[in-house]
Amino acid sequence: MKITILSTFDTYGGASIAASRLNKALNDNGLESKMLVQDQKGKAPNVETIAPNWFLKKVALARFAFDRYQFAFYEKSKAVRFIFSQAKIGIDISQHSLIKKTDIIHLHWINFGFLSLDSLKKLIETQKPIVWTLHDMWVFTGGCHYSRDCTHYQQNCGNCTEFLKNPSPTDLSNQVWKAKQEIFQNANITIVACSNWLAEKAKASTLLEGNKIVSIPNPIDTSLFKPTEKSIAQQHFQLDTNKRYILFAAAKISDVRKGFIYFKKALEILKKEYSVDNKEVELIIFGQANANDFENLPFKVNVLGKLSDLSEIALAYSSASVFVVSSLEDNLPNTIMESLACATPVVGFETGGIPEMIEHQKNGYLATFKSAEELAKGIYWTLFEADYEVLCRNSRQKVIENYAEEVVAKQYQALYESLL
Repeated sequence: MKITILSTFDTYGGASIAASRLNKALNDNGLESKMLVQDQKGKAPNVETIAPNWFLKKVALARFAFDRYQFAFYEKSKAVRFIFSQAKIGIDISQHSLIKKTDIIHLHWINFGFLSLDSLKKLIETQKPIVWTLHDMWVFTGGCHYSRDCTHYQQNCGNCTEFLKNPSPTDLSNQVWKAKQEIFQNANITIVACSNWLAEKAKASTLLEGNKIVSIPNPIDTSLFKPTEKSIAQQHFQLDTNKRYILFAAAKISDVRKGFIYFKKALEILKKEYSVDNKEVELIIFGQANANDFENLPFKVNVLGKLSDLSEIALAYSSASVFVVSSLEDNLPNTIMESLACATPVVGFETGGIPEMIEHQKNGYLATFKSAEELAKGIYWTLFEADYEVLCRNSRQKVIENYAEEVVAKQYQALYESLL
């Protein structure tokens, strides 16, 4: 059995990382999987790009730029520029050698100039079984990747006030929705959601009526993401081994969906109402965000920057006493899975797929949605009140039982075999 995984990127963003991890998991567990991407940054085996030379890379970049340029005429503001995709620009890969040889076409996140709706139609016309793993809501909306509070996708999109500057019954979201409807109505596509939460969202969409929808989580390499003695991990980053550390992963804190304002407020509450100070607790921040973004936080901040080496990322998780996720809308965050695999408990809001990962007061703390007070309470409980060793053991066990490579690979193998 041959599987071809399609993804815009191989190592950029949570969706592509999850796709790459699945590609590895499948190959490590006896399946023959290849990954075809538009923009290849990593050097993992079994990954090919449609842009292997300088010229084709420039062409791919031009597609990406044109794709975003087109949407600029419709966008409500620059803040939504990269969270709505109309999928008008893409490349036909239906005659690519990997597609011709494969038994299963497995789609992941394919926007930003890689596959257009016309490209998808060409793949459907090959009549090969198609599996589509959802990492956000885009597949069943009129273009948004997360719908926020809007439920138009449950009927038909249009009047998009969240993302478009000129909403109307026949606006861009309605046009994209209708184009998807035309493509999907005769397509045999099996939908995989990474969380039960996203699966329920998909089932509520009229676009996917009649499609098989199942839930299979993303995998993680538990031999790579594993616990390290905290003092050893802390020494690696030259941290004080006598303190407790709160870890926060920062990519783009200006993204409202990441809820950074609630994390900041929770820290202020932690200091003022729980009388926690720098003698006991400090922060660890890793990711692409600028160090200046954290100057006004009430605790000392240790900025590790962007960590590209996975073993270093695992050490960062092991350095922390608690990992905090303040996301307001998320599917099945890789970061939570990584932290739990490293036996570091997680505090986050009860939203999206997060409650499927954090078991309240068993491997972390689920805070009431959008409550900075609850987030602060969860952090304090984890650091000072919980049976911490039990929390850590439960965190690791959650991943071993649910997200280990062999566990997820077996679920996908059963799905592939059912389609063939």
